[in-house]
Amino acid sequence: MCVKGLCFLTVLCGLAASGVLQVSGMHIYTYGEMEAVNGTDARLKCTFQSSSPINVNSVVISWSFRPLVPGREESVFHFQQRAYPPLDGIFRKRVVWAGDIMGQDASIIIRQVKFTYNGTYICQVKNPPDVHGTVGEIKLRVVTTASFSDLIRLVLAVAGGITGVVVLLIIFVSCRRCRKRRQRQQQQQLEAGNEAAPRKERKDPTACHPSRSFHLYMSETSIEIDSSDGMISEASTKDPSSSEDEGPSSDDDDGGDDDSD
Repeated sequence: MCVKGLCFLTVLCGLAASGVLQVSGMHIYTYGEMEAVNGTDARLKCTFQSSSPINVNSVVISWSFRPLVPGREESVFHFQQRAYPPLDGIFRKRVVWAGDIMGQDASIIIRQVKFTYNGTYICQVKNPPDVHGTVGEIKLRVVTTASFSDLIRLVLAVAGGITGVVVLLIIFVSCRRCRKRRQRQQQQQLEAGNEAAPRKERKDPTACHPSRSFHLYMSETSIEIDSSDGMISEASTKDPSSSEDEGPSSDDDDGGDDDSD
């Protein structure tokens, strides 16, 4: 018997070490305390973790409220396949579903909180077979104005957003300037390359070489008109140089005739 008991314990230890045996349970996570300014909306954040697969049709979420003064708990919200806001009480028409079952989020929003909402809010989630486990609690404190720490957080958030936008604008402008500068440098390099390249002289194909040029002389054309009958005789072309040469020869001819006489 002792040997069998030892063997059984050894098997159980091995299964536990290997993770086959898992203790089922629901784990719920919430903020312990939070503040909300009177008349504003407050988001009560609640997330959960289950050891069983999430089944939208079987998950049950319940929110309840326990006031600061002694009194009974009041139902705030219920979810089972769909949202069931309260039909009466101080939270009537004030609670909105803001969770996501598949995202393991069971958060709600309370609109226009009042000082009577000061108290503890309890979040409970069941995902059969995980029906046992911890519950989440949030102590809400409704104040007249935001506390100094909340203002600091708001200022830091706004400043961070503005800084991010300014950084993005600086990066964008710098990229555009670098691109324009690069394009300008490329254009200058192209212009410098064109100026450095040797220019080829273009020759006019219609121009003649000086050695091949020639002079055209217009010959003088004389037209004789006979005064007697008004007839125009044939045009004769004379070269001035030839007329000068022929002058003396005609005289010589006349002289010869005289001599012969």
